Amino acid sequence: MTSAFSRLPDDLEAIAQQGLYRSRRIMDSPQGTNLQIDGRNIVNFCSNDYLGLANHPAVLSAFKTGVDRYGAGSGSAHLICGHSAAHHALEEELAVFTGRDRALLFSTGYMANLGVIQALLGRSDAVFEDRLNHASLLDGGLLSGARFKRYAHADVENLNIQLKKASGNKLIVTDGVFSMDGDFAPLKALSLAAKAEAAWLMVDDAHGLGVIGERGGGLLDYFGLDQDDVPVLMGTLGKAFGTFGAFVAGSDALIETLIQKARTYIYTTALPSAVAEATRASLNIAAVENWRRDKLNKLAERFRLGAGQLGLKLIDISRDECLNSNEVTSAIQPIIIGDSQRAVDISNTLLKAGFLVSAIRPPTVPQGSARLRVTFSALHEEQQVERLLDALDKATGL
Repeated sequence: MTSAFSRLPDDLEAIAQQGLYRSRRIMDSPQGTNLQIDGRNIVNFCSNDYLGLANHPAVLSAFKTGVDRYGAGSGSAHLICGHSAAHHALEEELAVFTGRDRALLFSTGYMANLGVIQALLGRSDAVFEDRLNHASLLDGGLLSGARFKRYAHADVENLNIQLKKASGNKLIVTDGVFSMDGDFAPLKALSLAAKAEAAWLMVDDAHGLGVIGERGGGLLDYFGLDQDDVPVLMGTLGKAFGTFGAFVAGSDALIETLIQKARTYIYTTALPSAVAEATRASLNIAAVENWRRDKLNKLAERFRLGAGQLGLKLIDISRDECLNSNEVTSAIQPIIIGDSQRAVDISNTLLKAGFLVSAIRPPTVPQGSARLRVTFSALHEEQQVERLLDALDKATGL
Protein backbone atom coordinates (compact mmCIF):
# COMPACT_ATOMS: atom_id res chain seq x y z
CA MET A 1 0.00 0.00 0.00
CA THR A 2 1.39 3.40 -0.97
CA SER A 3 2.06 5.72 1.95
CA ALA A 4 0.29 9.08 2.01
CA PHE A 5 3.72 10.60 2.59
CA SER A 6 5.05 9.29 -0.73
CA ARG A 7 3.68 12.33 -2.57
CA LEU A 8 5.61 14.83 -0.43
CA PRO A 9 8.77 14.87 -2.62
CA ASP A 10 6.64 15.62 -5.69
CA ASP A 11 4.82 18.37 -3.81
CA LEU A 12 8.13 19.92 -2.79
CA GLU A 13 9.40 19.76 -6.36
CA ALA A 14 6.26 21.53 -7.57
CA ILE A 15 6.82 24.30 -5.02
CA ALA A 16 10.40 24.70 -6.23
CA GLN A 17 9.35 24.81 -9.88
CA GLN A 18 7.04 27.75 -9.12
CA GLY A 19 9.85 29.72 -7.48
CA LEU A 20 8.09 29.39 -4.12
CA TYR A 21 10.52 27.14 -2.22
CA ARG A 22 11.53 28.55 1.17
CA SER A 23 14.87 27.95 2.85
CA ARG A 24 16.67 29.14 5.95
CA ARG A 25 19.95 30.98 6.23
CA ILE A 26 22.11 30.38 9.29
CA MET A 27 23.28 33.54 11.04
CA ASP A 28 26.52 33.46 13.03
CA SER A 29 26.25 36.89 14.62
CA PRO A 30 23.89 38.98 16.74
CA GLN A 31 20.98 40.72 15.05
CA GLY A 32 21.92 44.06 13.58
CA THR A 33 22.47 45.90 10.35
CA ASN A 34 25.55 43.76 9.71
CA LEU A 35 25.33 39.97 9.84
CA GLN A 36 27.72 37.06 9.43
CA ILE A 37 26.33 34.55 6.92
CA ASP A 38 28.49 31.70 5.60
CA GLY A 39 31.60 33.52 6.73
CA ARG A 40 30.68 36.73 4.89
CA ASN A 41 29.80 40.17 6.20
CA ILE A 42 26.34 41.05 4.89
CA VAL A 43 24.38 44.30 5.24
CA ASN A 44 20.94 43.36 6.55
CA PHE A 45 17.90 45.04 4.96
CA CYS A 46 15.21 42.54 5.96
CA SER A 47 15.04 42.62 9.76
CA ASN A 48 12.10 43.88 11.84
CA ASP A 49 14.54 45.22 14.47
CA TYR A 50 13.46 48.71 13.43
CA LEU A 51 14.94 50.70 16.31
CA GLY A 52 18.12 48.66 16.55
CA LEU A 53 17.43 47.46 20.09
CA ALA A 54 17.90 43.69 19.74
CA ASN A 55 21.58 43.99 20.64
CA HIS A 56 21.49 47.23 22.66
CA PRO A 57 23.85 47.06 25.69
CA ALA A 58 21.17 48.18 28.16
CA VAL A 59 18.73 45.58 26.86
CA LEU A 60 21.35 42.84 27.05
CA SER A 61 22.30 43.89 30.58
CA ALA A 62 18.67 43.78 31.71
CA PHE A 63 18.27 40.34 30.16
CA LYS A 64 21.36 39.01 31.97
CA THR A 65 20.19 40.50 35.26
CA GLY A 66 16.79 38.89 34.68
CA VAL A 67 18.40 35.49 34.15
CA ASP A 68 20.38 35.86 37.36
CA ARG A 69 17.21 36.69 39.30
CA TYR A 70 14.57 34.49 37.62
CA GLY A 71 16.48 31.78 35.76
CA ALA A 72 16.15 30.74 32.12
CA GLY A 73 12.54 29.61 31.99
CA SER A 74 9.24 30.69 33.50
CA GLY A 75 8.30 27.15 34.50
CA SER A 76 4.57 27.31 33.83
CA ALA A 77 1.63 29.20 32.40
CA HIS A 78 0.75 32.61 33.82
CA LEU A 79 -2.28 31.20 35.63
CA ILE A 80 -0.35 28.39 37.34
CA CYS A 81 2.95 29.67 38.73
CA GLY A 82 4.62 31.37 35.76
CA HIS A 83 3.54 34.98 36.29
CA SER A 84 6.50 36.82 37.81
CA ALA A 85 6.98 40.33 39.16
CA ALA A 86 8.85 41.10 35.92
CA HIS A 87 5.84 40.09 33.82
CA HIS A 88 3.50 42.14 35.97
CA ALA A 89 5.71 45.22 35.86
CA LEU A 90 6.02 44.99 32.08
CA GLU A 91 2.25 44.74 31.69
CA GLU A 92 1.76 47.84 33.79
CA GLU A 93 4.39 49.75 31.80
CA LEU A 94 2.88 48.67 28.48
CA ALA A 95 -0.51 49.93 29.64
CA VAL A 96 1.02 53.33 30.41
CA PHE A 97 2.97 53.34 27.13
CA THR A 98 -0.18 52.69 25.08
CA GLY A 99 -2.46 54.90 27.20
CA ARG A 100 -4.79 52.04 28.15
CA ASP A 101 -6.27 50.62 31.33
CA ARG A 102 -4.35 47.37 31.24
CA ALA A 103 -2.14 45.13 29.12
CA LEU A 104 -1.75 41.35 28.98
CA LEU A 105 1.33 39.46 27.81
CA PHE A 106 1.17 36.64 25.28
CA SER A 107 4.01 34.37 24.21
CA THR A 108 3.78 35.39 20.52
CA GLY A 109 1.81 37.77 18.35
CA TYR A 110 0.30 34.87 16.47
CA MET A 111 -1.05 33.41 19.71
CA ALA A 112 -2.32 36.80 20.86
CA ASN A 113 -4.36 37.28 17.68
CA LEU A 114 -5.80 33.78 17.78
CA GLY A 115 -6.62 34.09 21.47
CA VAL A 116 -8.31 37.49 21.32
CA ILE A 117 -10.62 36.77 18.39
CA GLN A 118 -11.59 33.34 19.76
CA ALA A 119 -12.32 34.82 23.19
CA LEU A 120 -14.55 37.61 21.87
CA LEU A 121 -16.59 35.82 19.20
CA GLY A 122 -18.81 32.78 18.79
CA ARG A 123 -20.77 31.11 16.01
CA SER A 124 -23.60 33.66 16.10
CA ASP A 125 -21.17 36.57 15.62
CA ALA A 126 -19.28 38.03 12.65
CA VAL A 127 -15.68 39.05 12.03
CA PHE A 128 -14.63 41.46 9.26
CA GLU A 129 -11.02 41.40 8.07
CA ASP A 130 -8.97 43.47 5.64
CA ARG A 131 -8.04 41.31 2.67
CA LEU A 132 -4.32 41.94 3.27
CA ASN A 133 -4.34 41.16 7.00
CA HIS A 134 -1.53 39.11 8.51
CA ALA A 135 -2.03 35.33 8.46
CA SER A 136 -2.44 35.23 12.25
CA LEU A 137 -5.43 37.59 12.06
CA LEU A 138 -7.02 35.62 9.24
CA ASP A 139 -6.47 32.34 11.07
CA GLY A 140 -7.88 33.84 14.26
CA GLY A 141 -11.04 34.84 12.44
CA LEU A 142 -11.45 31.46 10.79
CA LEU A 143 -10.81 29.48 13.98
CA SER A 144 -13.21 31.59 16.04
CA GLY A 145 -16.19 29.91 14.37
CA ALA A 146 -17.78 33.32 13.67
CA ARG A 147 -19.07 34.24 10.22
CA PHE A 148 -15.90 35.26 8.39
CA LYS A 149 -16.00 38.24 6.02
CA ARG A 150 -13.15 39.92 4.13
CA TYR A 151 -13.36 43.47 2.81
CA ALA A 152 -11.29 45.02 0.04
CA HIS A 153 -7.97 46.40 1.25
CA ALA A 154 -8.44 49.65 3.20
CA ASP A 155 -11.90 50.02 1.63
CA VAL A 156 -14.19 51.31 4.38
CA GLU A 157 -17.12 51.70 1.99
CA ASN A 158 -16.92 48.00 1.13
CA LEU A 159 -16.70 47.20 4.85
CA ASN A 160 -19.77 49.31 5.64
CA ILE A 161 -21.89 47.40 3.13
CA GLN A 162 -20.96 44.13 4.83
CA LEU A 163 -21.39 45.47 8.37
CA LYS A 164 -24.98 46.53 7.71
CA LYS A 165 -25.92 43.00 6.61
CA ALA A 166 -24.51 41.27 9.70
CA SER A 167 -26.09 40.38 13.01
CA GLY A 168 -24.74 39.40 16.41
CA ASN A 169 -21.51 40.78 17.84
CA LYS A 170 -19.31 42.36 15.16
CA LEU A 171 -15.52 42.59 15.28
CA ILE A 172 -13.51 44.55 12.70
CA VAL A 173 -9.90 43.36 12.53
CA THR A 174 -7.03 45.08 10.74
CA ASP A 175 -3.30 45.45 10.67
CA GLY A 176 -2.17 48.97 11.54
CA VAL A 177 0.90 49.04 9.30
CA PHE A 178 0.54 46.23 6.78
CA SER A 179 3.56 43.99 7.08
CA MET A 180 4.10 43.25 3.39
CA ASP A 181 3.05 46.61 1.89
CA GLY A 182 4.13 49.04 4.60
CA ASP A 183 1.02 51.18 4.13
CA PHE A 184 -1.34 52.37 6.88
CA ALA A 185 -4.87 51.22 7.62
CA PRO A 186 -7.46 54.05 7.50
CA LEU A 187 -7.99 53.85 11.25
CA LYS A 188 -10.06 57.00 11.72
CA ALA A 189 -12.61 55.87 9.15
CA LEU A 190 -12.59 52.33 10.53
CA SER A 191 -13.25 53.64 14.03
CA LEU A 192 -16.21 55.68 12.83
CA ALA A 193 -17.59 52.70 10.93
CA ALA A 194 -17.27 50.51 14.02
CA LYS A 195 -19.07 53.00 16.23
CA ALA A 196 -21.88 53.48 13.73
CA GLU A 197 -22.61 49.74 13.73
CA ALA A 198 -21.89 49.08 17.44
CA ALA A 199 -18.91 46.92 16.43
CA TRP A 200 -15.57 46.40 18.11
CA LEU A 201 -12.37 47.44 16.34
CA MET A 202 -9.16 45.45 16.81
CA VAL A 203 -5.82 46.75 15.49
CA ASP A 204 -2.64 44.72 15.21
CA ASP A 205 0.00 47.46 15.40
CA ALA A 206 3.00 45.14 15.38
CA HIS A 207 4.85 47.23 12.78
CA GLY A 208 3.77 50.65 14.06
CA LEU A 209 4.47 50.58 17.79
CA GLY A 210 7.86 52.05 18.59
CA VAL A 211 8.31 53.26 15.00
CA ILE A 212 5.49 55.77 14.48
CA GLY A 213 3.96 58.47 16.64
CA GLU A 214 5.27 60.72 19.36
CA ARG A 215 7.38 58.63 21.76
CA GLY A 216 6.66 55.59 19.57
CA GLY A 217 3.01 55.24 20.48
CA GLY A 218 2.27 53.70 17.10
CA LEU A 219 -0.37 54.28 14.48
CA LEU A 220 -3.12 55.01 17.03
CA ASP A 221 -0.97 57.76 18.48
CA TYR A 222 -0.31 59.11 14.98
CA PHE A 223 -4.03 59.30 14.22
CA GLY A 224 -4.96 60.56 17.69
CA LEU A 225 -7.13 57.55 18.58
CA ASP A 226 -7.73 56.31 22.12
CA GLN A 227 -9.11 53.24 23.85
CA ASP A 228 -12.68 54.28 23.10
CA ASP A 229 -11.89 54.62 19.39
CA VAL A 230 -9.95 51.33 19.17
CA PRO A 231 -11.00 49.00 22.00
CA VAL A 232 -8.51 46.20 21.19
CA LEU A 233 -4.83 46.86 20.52
CA MET A 234 -2.30 44.11 19.86
CA GLY A 235 1.42 44.75 19.72
CA THR A 236 4.50 42.59 19.43
CA LEU A 237 7.77 42.87 21.33
CA GLY A 238 10.07 41.20 18.80
CA LYS A 239 10.10 44.01 16.25
CA ALA A 240 10.77 47.64 17.27
CA PHE A 241 11.33 46.61 20.91
CA GLY A 242 13.94 44.04 19.91
CA THR A 243 13.01 41.18 22.25
CA PHE A 244 10.23 38.56 22.06
CA GLY A 245 6.55 38.07 22.79
CA ALA A 246 3.40 40.13 22.41
CA PHE A 247 0.67 41.90 24.34
CA VAL A 248 -2.93 43.02 24.12
CA ALA A 249 -3.99 46.33 25.68
CA GLY A 250 -7.43 47.70 26.41
CA SER A 251 -10.05 48.08 29.10
CA ASP A 252 -10.04 46.23 32.39
CA ALA A 253 -13.07 44.22 31.21
CA LEU A 254 -11.27 43.20 27.99
CA ILE A 255 -8.15 42.01 29.81
CA GLU A 256 -10.13 40.09 32.41
CA THR A 257 -12.13 38.45 29.63
CA LEU A 258 -8.91 37.35 27.92
CA ILE A 259 -7.49 35.95 31.15
CA GLN A 260 -10.64 33.87 31.57
CA LYS A 261 -11.29 32.85 27.97
CA ALA A 262 -8.27 33.20 25.65
CA ARG A 263 -7.06 29.63 25.19
CA THR A 264 -3.68 30.69 23.79
CA TYR A 265 -3.07 32.58 27.03
CA ILE A 266 -4.45 30.03 29.48
CA TYR A 267 -2.75 26.95 28.06
CA THR A 268 0.72 28.26 27.19
CA THR A 269 3.93 28.60 29.20
CA ALA A 270 4.71 32.23 30.00
CA LEU A 271 7.65 33.81 28.19
CA PRO A 272 10.84 33.86 30.31
CA SER A 273 10.94 36.57 32.95
CA ALA A 274 14.37 37.63 31.70
CA VAL A 275 12.77 38.53 28.37
CA ALA A 276 10.26 40.69 30.24
CA GLU A 277 13.11 42.49 32.01
CA ALA A 278 14.91 43.06 28.72
CA THR A 279 11.70 44.43 27.21
CA ARG A 280 11.23 46.86 30.09
CA ALA A 281 14.65 48.30 29.22
CA SER A 282 13.91 48.50 25.49
CA LEU A 283 10.50 50.06 26.13
CA ASN A 284 12.16 52.88 28.04
CA ILE A 285 14.73 53.45 25.29
CA ALA A 286 12.04 53.44 22.59
CA ALA A 287 10.01 56.03 24.46
CA VAL A 288 12.78 58.57 25.02
CA GLU A 289 15.17 58.24 22.06
CA ASN A 290 13.20 60.01 19.35
CA TRP A 291 16.26 60.21 17.12
CA ARG A 292 15.74 56.56 16.23
CA ARG A 293 12.32 57.27 14.71
CA ASP A 294 13.55 60.44 13.02
CA LYS A 295 16.44 58.61 11.42
CA LEU A 296 14.23 55.73 10.29
CA ASN A 297 11.93 58.13 8.53
CA LYS A 298 14.80 59.95 6.81
CA LEU A 299 16.31 56.67 5.60
CA ALA A 300 12.98 55.41 4.26
CA GLU A 301 12.32 58.70 2.48
CA ARG A 302 15.81 58.71 0.95
CA PHE A 303 15.22 55.18 -0.29
CA ARG A 304 11.82 56.03 -1.76
CA LEU A 305 13.30 58.97 -3.61
CA GLY A 306 16.21 56.94 -4.97
CA ALA A 307 14.08 53.94 -5.90
CA GLY A 308 11.67 56.22 -7.75
CA GLN A 309 14.55 57.71 -9.70
CA LEU A 310 15.61 54.20 -10.72
CA GLY A 311 12.09 53.39 -11.92
CA LEU A 312 11.51 50.72 -9.29
CA LYS A 313 7.87 50.01 -8.44
CA LEU A 314 7.06 50.89 -4.82
CA ILE A 315 3.78 50.68 -2.94
CA ASP A 316 1.63 53.79 -3.38
CA ILE A 317 1.06 55.31 0.08
CA SER A 318 -0.98 58.29 -1.10
CA ARG A 319 -4.30 56.60 -0.25
CA ASP A 320 -3.57 56.65 3.49
CA GLU A 321 -5.86 59.10 5.31
CA CYS A 322 -4.03 62.02 6.88
CA LEU A 323 -0.71 60.62 5.69
CA ASN A 324 1.76 63.16 4.48
CA SER A 325 4.70 61.15 3.20
CA ASN A 326 6.97 64.12 3.91
CA GLU A 327 6.17 63.72 7.61
CA VAL A 328 6.17 60.00 8.31
CA THR A 329 6.28 56.67 6.53
CA SER A 330 6.87 53.11 7.70
CA ALA A 331 10.14 51.24 7.91
CA ILE A 332 8.80 48.72 5.37
CA GLN A 333 9.48 49.67 1.74
CA PRO A 334 8.69 46.80 -0.66
CA ILE A 335 9.70 46.76 -4.31
CA ILE A 336 7.10 45.00 -6.46
CA ILE A 337 8.67 42.53 -8.91
CA GLY A 338 5.68 40.41 -9.91
CA ASP A 339 7.19 37.07 -10.92
CA SER A 340 8.25 34.88 -7.99
CA GLN A 341 11.35 33.37 -9.57
CA ARG A 342 12.59 36.77 -10.72
CA ALA A 343 12.17 38.09 -7.16
CA VAL A 344 14.26 35.17 -5.89
CA ASP A 345 16.92 35.73 -8.56
CA ILE A 346 17.24 39.43 -7.71
CA SER A 347 17.41 38.62 -3.99
CA ASN A 348 20.21 36.13 -4.65
CA THR A 349 22.07 38.65 -6.80
CA LEU A 350 21.83 41.21 -4.00
CA LEU A 351 23.18 38.65 -1.53
CA LYS A 352 26.21 38.07 -3.75
CA ALA A 353 26.69 41.85 -3.70
CA GLY A 354 26.61 41.84 0.10
CA PHE A 355 22.97 42.75 0.87
CA LEU A 356 20.31 40.60 2.52
CA VAL A 357 16.86 41.50 1.12
CA SER A 358 14.12 38.88 1.32
CA ALA A 359 12.04 37.81 -1.67
CA ILE A 360 8.40 37.63 -0.51
CA ARG A 361 6.19 35.37 -2.62
CA PRO A 362 2.72 33.84 -2.61
CA PRO A 363 0.92 32.75 -0.51
CA THR A 364 2.35 35.46 1.77
CA VAL A 365 1.37 38.04 -0.85
CA PRO A 366 -1.21 37.82 -3.68
CA GLN A 367 -0.37 36.01 -6.91
CA GLY A 368 1.61 38.17 -9.32
CA SER A 369 2.85 40.54 -6.60
CA ALA A 370 6.11 38.90 -5.49
CA ARG A 371 8.40 41.53 -4.07
CA LEU A 372 11.62 42.47 -2.37
CA ARG A 373 10.74 43.52 1.17
CA VAL A 374 13.25 46.19 2.14
CA THR A 375 13.19 47.20 5.80
CA PHE A 376 15.20 49.80 7.65
CA SER A 377 16.76 50.08 11.07
CA ALA A 378 17.78 53.16 13.00
CA LEU A 379 21.30 51.70 12.92
CA HIS A 380 21.57 51.85 9.12
CA GLU A 381 23.66 54.64 7.67
CA GLU A 382 22.76 56.69 4.60
CA GLN A 383 25.78 55.42 2.69
CA GLN A 384 24.47 51.87 3.14
CA VAL A 385 21.17 52.96 1.59
CA GLU A 386 23.07 54.52 -1.34
CA ARG A 387 25.02 51.29 -1.84
CA LEU A 388 21.80 49.27 -1.73
CA LEU A 389 20.23 51.50 -4.39
CA ASP A 390 23.27 51.03 -6.60
CA ALA A 391 23.11 47.26 -6.13
CA LEU A 392 19.38 47.24 -6.90
CA ASP A 393 19.97 49.23 -10.08
CA LYS A 394 22.43 46.61 -11.29
CA ALA A 395 20.43 43.57 -10.09
CA THR A 396 17.09 44.64 -11.56
CA GLY A 397 18.70 45.50 -14.86
CA LEU A 398 20.01 41.98 -15.47
